Amino acid sequence: MLDINYIREHAADVQENCTRRGVSIDISKLLSIDERRRELIAQAEELRAVRNRGSKTKPSEEEIQKMREVGEQLQAVEAELANVSEEYRFLLLRVPNLTHPDAPLGGEEDYVVLATQGTPPTFDVPPKDHEELLVGLGLIDFERGAKVAGSKSYFSSEDLVRLNRALISYGIDVVTRHGFRLMETPDLAKDSILSGIGFNPRGPETQVYSIEQSDLSLIGTAEITMGGYHADEILDLSSGPKKYVALSHCFRTEAGAYGRVSKGLYRVHQFTKLEMFVYCAPEQSEEMHAELLSIEREICDGLQLPYRVIDTAAGDLGGPAYRKYDIEAWMVMKADESSPAGGYGEVTSTSNCTDYQSRRLNIRYRTSEGATAFVHTLNGTALNSSRFPIAIVENYQRADGGITVPEVLRPYLGGLEVIRPA
Repeated sequence: MLDINYIREHAADVQENCTRRGVSIDISKLLSIDERRRELIAQAEELRAVRNRGSKTKPSEEEIQKMREVGEQLQAVEAELANVSEEYRFLLLRVPNLTHPDAPLGGEEDYVVLATQGTPPTFDVPPKDHEELLVGLGLIDFERGAKVAGSKSYFSSEDLVRLNRALISYGIDVVTRHGFRLMETPDLAKDSILSGIGFNPRGPETQVYSIEQSDLSLIGTAEITMGGYHADEILDLSSGPKKYVALSHCFRTEAGAYGRVSKGLYRVHQFTKLEMFVYCAPEQSEEMHAELLSIEREICDGLQLPYRVIDTAAGDLGGPAYRKYDIEAWMVMKADESSPAGGYGEVTSTSNCTDYQSRRLNIRYRTSEGATAFVHTLNGTALNSSRFPIAIVENYQRADGGITVPEVLRPYLGGLEVIRPA
């Protein structure tokens, strides 16, 4: 969340930023509630002081009656304060992060392409999408997945399982070479942690699964668990940023995410992901954001996938991100009338969330002067078991229905060069 002092001093700018990001919130209403909240806090403190002074001497009957009245007033003030504070926090948490001045204006379609790497493949025969290829190879079963766990669920088998394990191992090796500490996280997190990271754990708009009769939800990304890892702590960053790479299962409702552009593995309810997460001092976060993007590109370059890097527009950033870069790989499944050979689909994303998450989760660091300040947090996808297999299978497909294994993955697959039809 944003610092309320900053919002008070820059109300017009914050309101403009909300509008630019497509968030409907009345900042003047928030500030009005904030003012009433501060008035009630002052009244409550004054009434407690009166009550405390009265308790230090033996009271007369008149004083007892006065203290009773003070107690009743305090009770009423505290009740109103509780209601006002709840509304204040609800509105404050809805205010999105500030936006990097270089982030493009507009919505989902207004991104800016920063770089393009590689050339989309050409094929001697009409190319197939990953679903047709994997079903044909007997490596994926959506029908039985739906029978057991509902739509958008699936069973992987044989070389697809091995391919996913190879991808994760490759990603771990690449990222840990850059000094990231390897972690494996719980699949569950408290709703307070989800809310602190910027996810809505309950209600009709949520994209996560909540556990009944508990304050727990299944995580949609290890950003949630790693963001909560240092909650309510003061970190020592004297030796540099804290850099983690975390393996986790991810669960997403993907409500409404159906149709051609989400067929097959593109949007599913469960997958495995390797996620990078960084805690750093504010002056280091732009440098760390560039490093996360560089690592993501290194992974894609090693796999020799054609891709582009996009700078996400302000209206598509989501609440926590100050700036976000996506890598989109070339995919046959993205073909349409304007691009019949295929198109680009997101495989990774990296965000600089500045102190938006750390302020909500109370994560600070000790400055060189000995004071404490909120850290900056960043996240970035290293690899996943949904989007990356799509790009590999579709770009490396062969005329005989087999899949050429990217050279960088072969050592993890015992030297396997081609996944062949049975």
